[in-house]
Amino acid sequence: MTSLNASDHRPAVVAGFLGWTLDAFDFFLVVMTLTAIGATFGKSDKDIAFTLSLTLGFRPVGAFIFGLIADRYGRRLPLMLDLVFFSIIEVLSGLAPNYVTFCILRALFGIGMGAEWGVGASLVMEKVPVRHRGIFSGLLQQGYAAGYLLAALCYLFVFPRWGWRPLFFIGGLPALLAIYVRSQVSESEVWQRSRAGSWRDLGRMLTANWKTFAYIFVLMALMNGVSHGTQDLYPTLLKRDWHFETSSVAFLTVISMFGALTGGVVCGWLSDSVGRRRMIVAALIGALALIPLWAFAPNVWLLGAGAFLMQVMVQGAWGVIPAHITELSPDALRGVLPGFGYQCGAALAGFMPYIGAKIAASTGYAWAMAVTAGAVFVLCAIVAWVGPERRGIEYGATP
Repeated sequence: MTSLNASDHRPAVVAGFLGWTLDAFDFFLVVMTLTAIGATFGKSDKDIAFTLSLTLGFRPVGAFIFGLIADRYGRRLPLMLDLVFFSIIEVLSGLAPNYVTFCILRALFGIGMGAEWGVGASLVMEKVPVRHRGIFSGLLQQGYAAGYLLAALCYLFVFPRWGWRPLFFIGGLPALLAIYVRSQVSESEVWQRSRAGSWRDLGRMLTANWKTFAYIFVLMALMNGVSHGTQDLYPTLLKRDWHFETSSVAFLTVISMFGALTGGVVCGWLSDSVGRRRMIVAALIGALALIPLWAFAPNVWLLGAGAFLMQVMVQGAWGVIPAHITELSPDALRGVLPGFGYQCGAALAGFMPYIGAKIAASTGYAWAMAVTAGAVFVLCAIVAWVGPERRGIEYGATP
């Protein structure tokens, strides 16, 4: 049984990819302008890094609320509502008059950011062909890298002339994507066949699948540590340890995100044949081996190579995730369970930027990021290896 028409999945893939791209773009604007925002509000690096932790900490709230709506009433409606919501909050972030207001807005943005992934991933993964689920998983997840890339380019061309605030006004664009979802994206047929009959049924199924949630939560806490530990403070490392100017920071970030895009799609595709767990572990071992080059490169050329290759591996592991954790989830809980587990993990890992900035105050950013990233790579590889896998299952095939 399948939910797929000949090209039914294409608008959903476009919407899911662009939604996650624009979501990540908005998040990484803070990463790129961390020192400038701190200067405006008279705050330290770790104070602004704390707003990243706030965003990550509130992501489970959005994933849970919008995920439940997605499982009860369908994928399209909550996706449209969320796109409008986080667009408004992003524009308001650019107007924040002080640090406290900025913190509140970044927490609210976290609700919108947490909602998008779970709803979008369930919609896309339920529509794409089973035999190509891995490559579409990698493509979908690399909306995150594309958003970082877009943030770096806007930082390069907009920030030097107009400062950090106008960047957040550009973050209002996702609201337009809601129009595309409304007009082009059809509802998931898997959801129509397998949705819970009532809120009580949904609650019972959530309780019965607590072990699956617990595993996804632990795995995603470590996976988020892998990404946030290597990405969020990287522009700050380039500014503080290497004393790079705006153009150099943006250039190296762009290089790293091309690596991410490459790794995510390639590893997602390979996971269809070699397996989800094996691909994640292989990518993390590669990332571990690259730490000396990535953190302690002796010149700018090797620094660029390390940035590119590290994100090939980091986002290579991540490219497997949408397929892997949606396959682990029961049909009737695919809107809430993967997304909520993901975002609870993100909340736990959300203190990585803050902890990294605090350690860096005494050791420098290179050592702080190398030690924290290496520890997380090892732990994540172990958890991925010992966990379950349901590669290639047919969604909606059973009641």
